[in-house]
Amino acid sequence: MRISRVQLVVHIRLQNVMTRLLLLIAIVCCGIASVHADENVRAAQTRLKEGGFYFGEISGDYTSETAAAVTRYQIRNGLQISGRLDPATAKSLGVAVAASAASAESSPAETGSDTWRRLRKGDPEFLERQNTASAASAPSIAPREAAPATTPSPPPPAVTTAPAPPNSGYESTLVLSPERLRDYVGAFVLAGLDRQIGSELEFFGDRVNYYDNGMVDREKIRRDLVSYAQRWPDRRFWLAGELKIDPQADSRLRVTFPLRFDLRNGEKHSTGKVIKTLLLEVTADDLEIVAVNEAKAR
Repeated sequence: MRISRVQLVVHIRLQNVMTRLLLLIAIVCCGIASVHADENVRAAQTRLKEGGFYFGEISGDYTSETAAAVTRYQIRNGLQISGRLDPATAKSLGVAVAASAASAESSPAETGSDTWRRLRKGDPEFLERQNTASAASAPSIAPREAAPATTPSPPPPAVTTAPAPPNSGYESTLVLSPERLRDYVGAFVLAGLDRQIGSELEFFGDRVNYYDNGMVDREKIRRDLVSYAQRWPDRRFWLAGELKIDPQADSRLRVTFPLRFDLRNGEKHSTGKVIKTLLLEVTADDLEIVAVNEAKAR
């Protein structure tokens, strides 16, 4: 049967109409999914704001500020430290799972450096709210080179700096709190999940008493971190209890905490819990790790 020219033209036009219609449907569906994802993030931001974890705008954008707030919430609620609105975190917040959660669960946990750097620095508003009731008990640690103050002053109600003695090598004395240290530990764990392998190297000093290796330099630590990430590309961690904080001599602070882990590489799988210990040294307005060790939890 021969197809007339008119029939051919009509057929081509119908095909064009159908193609445009399908394209329009796809665009609308994507738009609807985007709106729902934004609404889920807005709902999470609202809940985090109500709980004092988030102080930004309710925008629906999953920014590093939002991710840091999610991580703070995860740290304090025994959830997987991921910086993402994963199903467990969404359920705990009482919001729907964002569209990106499925892909986050099916791939190795990765997070951007903006999130853990923001967490490491600390949010003054969040810390002030968290520490209001227990600020008086926050340990005050002077930098290593600083001379002892002649007249001690009570610590302020938040993570701030107090004037150092006139002959001090630094301009300030760092006042720490359990909540500030909790954020620091969370940032350290999150840095280990960064897309840039070995990002947690930024937390270490130049020379570190590193597990059973004795004193090593940063290059040795970097190689070890890269090897660990290659051995276990899929890594998940949970802060499994409270921090134990022991002020030491020479402007140092020993922080011990239980850490639950789930490590995977194809069919290989390792899970358990360790007691991790960080020896932190105050350097001006920051902290650096000068010793690290861990033992299997009983």
